[in-house]
Amino acid sequence: MAAFLPLLLLAVAANAALLVSPSLGLNQDGLYLLDAKRALTASALADWNPRDATPCGWTGVSCVDGAVTEVSLPNANLNGSFPAALCRLPRLQSLNLRENYIGPDIAAKAIAGCKALVRLDLYMNTLVGPLPDALADLPELVYLSLEANNFSGPIPESFGTFKKLQSLSLVNNLLGGKVPVFLGRVATLRELNMSYNTFAPGPVPAELGDLTALRVLWLAGCNLVGSIPASLGRLANLTDLDLSLNALTGPIPPELAGLTSAVQIELYNNSLSGPIPKGFGKLAELRSIDISMNRLGGAIPHDLFEAPKLESLHLYLNSLTGPVPESAAKASSLVELRLFSNRLNGTLPADLGKNTPLVCLDLSDNSISGEIPRGICDRGELEELLMLNNVLTGHIPEGLGRCHRLRRVRLSKNWLDGNVPGAVWGLPHMALLELNDNQLAGEISPVIAGAANLSKLVISNNRLTGSIPSEIGSVAKLYELSADGNMLSGPLPSSLGSLAELGRLVLHNNSLSGQLLRGIRSWKQLSELNLADNGFTGAIPPELGDLPVLNYLDLSGNRLTGQVPAQLENLKLNQFNVSNNQLSGQLPPQYATEAYRSSFLGNPGLCGDIAGLCSASQGSSGNHSAIIWMMRSIFIFAAVVLVAGVAWFYWRYRSFNKAKLRAERSKWTLTSFHKVSFSEHDILDCLDEDNVIGSGASGKVYKAVLGNGEVVAVKKLWGGALKKDVENAGEGSAADNSFEAEVRTLGKIRHKNIVKLLCCCTHNDSKMLVYEYMPNGSLGDVLHSRKAGLLDWPTRYKIALDAAEGLSYLHQDCVPVIVHRDVKSNNILLDAEFSACVADFGVAKVVEMAGRAPKSMSVIAGSCGYIAPEYAYTLRVNEKSDIYSFGVVLLELVTGKPPVDPEFGEKDLVKWVCSTIDQKGVEHVLDSRLDMAFKEEISRVLNIGLICASSLPINRPAMRRVVKMLQEVRADARPRLDKDGKLLPYYYDDTSDQGSSV
Repeated sequence: MAAFLPLLLLAVAANAALLVSPSLGLNQDGLYLLDAKRALTASALADWNPRDATPCGWTGVSCVDGAVTEVSLPNANLNGSFPAALCRLPRLQSLNLRENYIGPDIAAKAIAGCKALVRLDLYMNTLVGPLPDALADLPELVYLSLEANNFSGPIPESFGTFKKLQSLSLVNNLLGGKVPVFLGRVATLRELNMSYNTFAPGPVPAELGDLTALRVLWLAGCNLVGSIPASLGRLANLTDLDLSLNALTGPIPPELAGLTSAVQIELYNNSLSGPIPKGFGKLAELRSIDISMNRLGGAIPHDLFEAPKLESLHLYLNSLTGPVPESAAKASSLVELRLFSNRLNGTLPADLGKNTPLVCLDLSDNSISGEIPRGICDRGELEELLMLNNVLTGHIPEGLGRCHRLRRVRLSKNWLDGNVPGAVWGLPHMALLELNDNQLAGEISPVIAGAANLSKLVISNNRLTGSIPSEIGSVAKLYELSADGNMLSGPLPSSLGSLAELGRLVLHNNSLSGQLLRGIRSWKQLSELNLADNGFTGAIPPELGDLPVLNYLDLSGNRLTGQVPAQLENLKLNQFNVSNNQLSGQLPPQYATEAYRSSFLGNPGLCGDIAGLCSASQGSSGNHSAIIWMMRSIFIFAAVVLVAGVAWFYWRYRSFNKAKLRAERSKWTLTSFHKVSFSEHDILDCLDEDNVIGSGASGKVYKAVLGNGEVVAVKKLWGGALKKDVENAGEGSAADNSFEAEVRTLGKIRHKNIVKLLCCCTHNDSKMLVYEYMPNGSLGDVLHSRKAGLLDWPTRYKIALDAAEGLSYLHQDCVPVIVHRDVKSNNILLDAEFSACVADFGVAKVVEMAGRAPKSMSVIAGSCGYIAPEYAYTLRVNEKSDIYSFGVVLLELVTGKPPVDPEFGEKDLVKWVCSTIDQKGVEHVLDSRLDMAFKEEISRVLNIGLICASSLPINRPAMRRVVKMLQEVRADARPRLDKDGKLLPYYYDDTSDQGSSV
């Protein structure tokens, strides 16, 4: 028994230990994983059970021979610091934590322990700070993905010492410095992806041509300047080359034709010049080449189309000349050919389309002549045929009627004649048929009933005859019917009234007759109705007043009779014209004003209060006039008494406030950042309620006219406002010093397009910022008010460029980088000459206050309609958020509309612009107050705005690139001539398909 007692005690102790620590049965790898779990918060790790013998059955864990070799937890909502304990797993070869919320950094000491690691994937987390040097010390590392984080600073030089690395992806971070030459020493590299970083301007390192094993080289949007090094032509294994969205200049080196394995070459959106070199046609694997949006000239090389697998060729927006080569008709794999906006001329290859499986052909905005090739759709694959704004002649090919996949046909602004082939009217997938501004004849065919998907039919300014067929009522998706400027006759078919999607009906300047349609209440989407200059008779239908969104109504130049219906007062019309008819009777009160005089001219029977509109006065009796004058006198006397009382009270209140300010003025201190000729006392004397010019969440803004005649703007912060801003931004611990840190940062900024902070004044918790005064106020106030007429297109363009240069300075020239975080039109101020300055940095400095790199914030900062989509759910702070907001500002300048508006429904301005362009065309989003002689420039700025406001941050260019793109808008605008040598107005294709290519 005595011998048994020690054994019994030992067993009891063992059981007790198990009760205290249930994980004692777990192997060592499992214990390391539990340690890693403690650094994270995630329900995905709920089955990581300490009672298991091994972790090999846990979520995301893979083992070989009982040892953990892989941890894969992508998109698992992991939140917390980098789990350093994972690097204690001795055989861990693969770690995949992509699309989580791990941050803020990777401890160099921790990552150095992952000696067996082969793959590390941390794509899209919340990592900030510099790239860890220690990553290069991992001897087995083959694959490294750190893209879509917020890493900053230069790429460490240690990254040139990787032993086995084959794939390095640093896309979409905030990396600085220049693209390093030492990466050319990593001989094992097969993929080098560094696109969309904020590198300093620098060249493409010629040393990258030494990476003989390289297959993928992505350097898009890296601020690259200078020429493309010829050494890249030595990369015989390269399949993908992307140098797009940079500022590269000079010619395309002919050595690139030596990329014998190339599948895709992307050089678009640079400033490359010279001719396209010969030799690309010898690349046996080449499928796609995009050299659009450059300054290339000369002819398209004949051999370019001889690449046997070439599927997509984009050369648009260059200055290419000469004809489309005959070899284009023999490109047996060519699916997409976009050559719009060049200077191409001559005729098209007669066999184009017969041997080529074309899906999209866009030759718009050139000077191509001759006929459309007869067999353009012989392969039956064509979906988009865009040849508008050329000098094409002849007939529309009959073969298009057999092209059942066609979705978009745009042949407007040419010299086409003859009848439109009957079958073309009824193609089942056609969404857009645009044939306007030609010399087409014939009638609209009844087979249009088969056009089940037709949304936009534009056939204006031709020689079409006959009546509008009743079968038009079967086109249920029709949104726009524009057939003005033809010779159409007969009545409107009653079936038109059943088109519930109809938004625009433009039929002016025809020979239509009969009465206007009744029973049109299904036109709930109709915003424009123009039936002017026809022969319509009868009365104006009262039902027009029930159309909820109608804002353009023109019935002038007809033979309409009867009264103007009172129901029209329900409408909110931007354009209203019923002049030159035979209307009579009293006008509805809403329209019986001088403002509507021009709407009713040429109707001698109409009467109202508009002087001279009708011949007989409908005046009232003398007694009635006397009573009116008596009532007016009483009202005027009462108003005088009220105004005098208010003025006396206000004078007393102002005197009290001034006395109070004088008593405390000695307690204020002034800190200047520029040489100023005034004191804090001068500022305080101007803080009068009469001088308030604005008020917002952070304080009031005063216009202060100083004794020496100088005018400044004074922003007096509400008590504690700044502290609240700081705490909301996750910087509560620094609130006491936030004001001083902010003004020190802003006080150092010197840029013509950043509003100048002259000085600050402080007293206890009261703080004031004194800025240079901008007499024209904010862009938002001017643009969205009656003063918008001051902003013609050249002025708006200048404002856009000024604001872009200011933001570019903040993003790429300030150290540390400043992210504004509240870019909007109300924060862009205008001086007397309408030069623009970016203003109101109330939120920006919080990110940079302690000199840290941008990071994730705890709350959303910004204004409704301007906030980038990813910011709203990731709270990531970087320049891409500002660029999205600036894109919205560009759309405001182009459309004249605010970022959110009841007109958009549940959409914001970005979504409204995209959907409207897609459904109706670009002319429906451009501000009607702008001179369309600048349409090409306006449309290009619209495209830049849409690029900046891309839903994916990776697609948004850096602000420095945006500045260059805006500069090129005006530099590239050029006059065009018609076939007779006459000047044509500026033009730019407004299709969303081309916009997406941009």
